[in-house]
Amino acid sequence: MKILIVGAGAAGMMAAATIIEGDSDAEVCVVEKNAILGRKVLLSGGGRCNLTTAETDIPLLMKAYPRGGRWLRFAMHEFSPADVHAWFEKHRIPLKTEGKKIFPRSNDGEDVTEMFLHFLEDNNVEIILETAVETIEKDGDGFKVSLEYGDDLYCDKLILTTGGSAYSHTGSSGDGYAFARALGHSISPLAATLTSFAAVESWVSELAGVSIENAKLKLVGEEKYEVSGPFLFTHKGVSGPGIFALSSLSAFEKFSKDSRLKLFVDFVPGMNSGSLSEEILQKAKGHPKKTLLRIMNYYLPKSLLAVIFDQLGLDGTKTIAEISKKNINRCVESLKNFEMTLKGRIPGAEIVTAGGVKLDEVDSKTMESKICPGLYFGGELLDVDGFTGGYNLQIAWATGRLAGVSALGGDV
Repeated sequence: MKILIVGAGAAGMMAAATIIEGDSDAEVCVVEKNAILGRKVLLSGGGRCNLTTAETDIPLLMKAYPRGGRWLRFAMHEFSPADVHAWFEKHRIPLKTEGKKIFPRSNDGEDVTEMFLHFLEDNNVEIILETAVETIEKDGDGFKVSLEYGDDLYCDKLILTTGGSAYSHTGSSGDGYAFARALGHSISPLAATLTSFAAVESWVSELAGVSIENAKLKLVGEEKYEVSGPFLFTHKGVSGPGIFALSSLSAFEKFSKDSRLKLFVDFVPGMNSGSLSEEILQKAKGHPKKTLLRIMNYYLPKSLLAVIFDQLGLDGTKTIAEISKKNINRCVESLKNFEMTLKGRIPGAEIVTAGGVKLDEVDSKTMESKICPGLYFGGELLDVDGFTGGYNLQIAWATGRLAGVSALGGDV
């Protein structure tokens, strides 16, 4: 039996490794349009490769997936984050935990892709690089795969792990959707997710690099979306983990010149407005000679306060005793309900694609197509996606593993 894997990203590499572990004599071929394996893996975690999450509670884990969480449950139980952790250490990739994130101790994603390359080569997996697949068609009980260069390939089982359309410079150009359609599958609407947002306000460029450790973020469009987490200002708008999560939830909200989205930020989520106002007034009583800027600097960076004071028409160099209670309450309102206008997602900044091969057409326990026997899927090509923090690579490892097990027809 020959098994062909199209796409050597995380899911494809894991599918190939799984098949070899189950049957070292299996005939496996991997086709990849890039010159290297796992190019997107190399970019994850800022090049450090955030392999997975440290979350071990599966119900809590599934809350990190705005689309496809319920469908993914079986795969996540079969190859959980803890299983992924153990698998990589077994394959001589020592790992470390930083908060909820798991990284190689070396902080180098290349160690991960090199491990896969050597493991596959040592087990006689045929790896065809720098070659795009042009068409795929059913051929009897198997498949015919036509390549950009070279002879056609024929296989008994086919695993599609081509990725989505995000990070297009890594080769994720959406080819897999066309292949899936040609084999009878439907594709749900696609959208960029885990993106940064561009703001209308020009002052954001003055705050580029200013980060907020924890805030409550609310995005208002046709619907309302709320998350809590860190974020930062950029030259064009806002970015960071909290913003990525917000963009994930709102992936299908539409932007236009006539339809801007509003972002509301609570910089002090641990206190209500009344308690915050009372705390500031107490500070004012205890330190009447301190400036408004110095008192408020307890809550926010001075550069951000300068923007707020400018909007409110307040002089931050005045002593707190010179500031009326009304104006202190106006400052509190800005801290609790700071408003920005967003004009769009920043092009090219998307990390993951929302949408993909419709899940009701794929068996969640095998990753096999319900429409085309012998066809399996894994990774971002499916209509599943998660928040930032190792959750999307966890999808890839888990679904790639299950696809490999199922294509082989046994357990690993």
